[in-house]
Amino acid sequence: MMSLMKPILCSVVICETETHIFRFLVIVLLLTAYVASVDILYAQEETAPGKYRIEFTDKDNSPFSLEKPAEFLSPRALQRRQKQNIPLDDKDIPVNPDYIDIIRSFGVRILIVSRWFNAVTIANADTTVLASIMNLPFVKQGIPAYLSLYHATEKDRVAGIPDETSAIDYGYSAHQIAIHNGDKLHDAGYTGKGIHIAVIDAGFHDVDNHVAFSKIWLENRMLGYRDFVNPGSSFFDEHTHGKTVLSVIGGLIPEYFCGTAPDASFWLLRSEDVSTEYRIEEDNWIAAAEFADSAGVDIINTSLGYSTFSNPSQDYTYADMDGNSTRISIAADIAASRGILVVVSAGNEGSSLWRHITAPSDADSILSVGAIDSFLVIASFSGQGPSYDKRVKPDICAMGVRTYGIGTAGALSRSNGTSFSAPIISGLAACLWQANPEAGVMDIQQAIRESADRYNQPDTLYGYGIPDFNLAGILLKRRIIDPDPENPVTVFPNPFFDEIYIWLNKKEASEITVTLYDLSGRAVYIKNQTITENEEYLKVDNRLNMLPQGMYLMNIRVDNWQHITRLLKL
Repeated sequence: MMSLMKPILCSVVICETETHIFRFLVIVLLLTAYVASVDILYAQEETAPGKYRIEFTDKDNSPFSLEKPAEFLSPRALQRRQKQNIPLDDKDIPVNPDYIDIIRSFGVRILIVSRWFNAVTIANADTTVLASIMNLPFVKQGIPAYLSLYHATEKDRVAGIPDETSAIDYGYSAHQIAIHNGDKLHDAGYTGKGIHIAVIDAGFHDVDNHVAFSKIWLENRMLGYRDFVNPGSSFFDEHTHGKTVLSVIGGLIPEYFCGTAPDASFWLLRSEDVSTEYRIEEDNWIAAAEFADSAGVDIINTSLGYSTFSNPSQDYTYADMDGNSTRISIAADIAASRGILVVVSAGNEGSSLWRHITAPSDADSILSVGAIDSFLVIASFSGQGPSYDKRVKPDICAMGVRTYGIGTAGALSRSNGTSFSAPIISGLAACLWQANPEAGVMDIQQAIRESADRYNQPDTLYGYGIPDFNLAGILLKRRIIDPDPENPVTVFPNPFFDEIYIWLNKKEASEITVTLYDLSGRAVYIKNQTITENEEYLKVDNRLNMLPQGMYLMNIRVDNWQHITRLLKL
């Protein structure tokens, strides 16, 4: 080839044949160089400028084993698995430390280690070093994709001031809790105590000093915090978004504000760098979720999402919202498979060109939460479903328009976005789980979905609708009671306060008459209704809260059958 190149390079006039030969050789050289560069670049993913993700082929010869899980999982993490009958598997085993040491020996910096994906994210690697690393026998070859960060935008909108009351003085946060009958869980003594929640977010500015979180600190319920973006930073000097999210779950200012799980315990985990939009945020999130798993958390709240990016060539497409294409959605499902309830904001793209939900809210084993206003109307910005593979998304909705929380300036204020509807659900789910400790993560998820007001007719805006956590608790308790085949109805709860559910143990359409008597024999409630074959229960709630405490008798007639049951009113 060099003998052909000399006359070409030295001649001023080149014949047509030589021109073709020249062009051919140039193309060959360019292709050769391109293929070489592709071999290097496609060997790993550049998740941010100068930062690369390296996956390993195996976990062979690791010093860790499934026979000794206490070496890499906390006692609480193992208890969570045992309670839900979830076996350990290869994803639980940490990355082989020998592989990490060998990678580090090339002079690169290890930023993130992921046991679920058997990978590391590195920095300070030039092209030559990368090529050498990719030639290692335990390094997997892979095709890169681009990532960026979805940033929520909250703008003030219109809503009314709530006036609900409860045993807890909720102040301005009453309505966003009462929408879901969350106050009834609280009144029954379920406020999230003993439930561990990880909040994965952008930053928790001033959480260590703000009065809304003082009770958490005083009661040692702030379990810890980790920065997966910049471990050397001053943790409580970063962004404010996570502070607002945390306040919606666990904040408390008596007479002014109360979160949905005021007695829960918290891990604060920073994964999002708001100054950039690169895929390394996904790796950060995965590292945070893996840490949460190993620490034994019960619930992960994440008010983050990924869709379109600063560089259009890096954008996800709607086809990627199938629950299995983005790394963060896969990780969210892995977390769920470990017994963790993952609650995710549906995204704020409903009125944008993107319009759809964002990852990881497309994952199939998590709760994706859209936003409604105080009048129960879907917010225009709320991310829309379904998922690309036609699953119902979002799963449910909560108040995300003018939601009360601790705002950017540190004052009690209202914020808009699915960032703030998700934590409402996370907190109430903690209370529900406290009330039903025998339930598994999928039991909790399904009960919340089934309690929603559109469960039998879900749509692409509300999903299954607005959940009723009082009903969700009744659904969970009903599941552990085998219905009497001789009795066509089951009555819940007993004792009752202001609602009674009559569950139908028969599928046929029926005429039902319900009469509630006090002990003097006076009828204090009568209801007649036709039950269709698709209805599972009849709800009795008309002014029952006004009845005096004490014992009552309920007479239930279903077609030609009659049943009398004794009920206690609290």
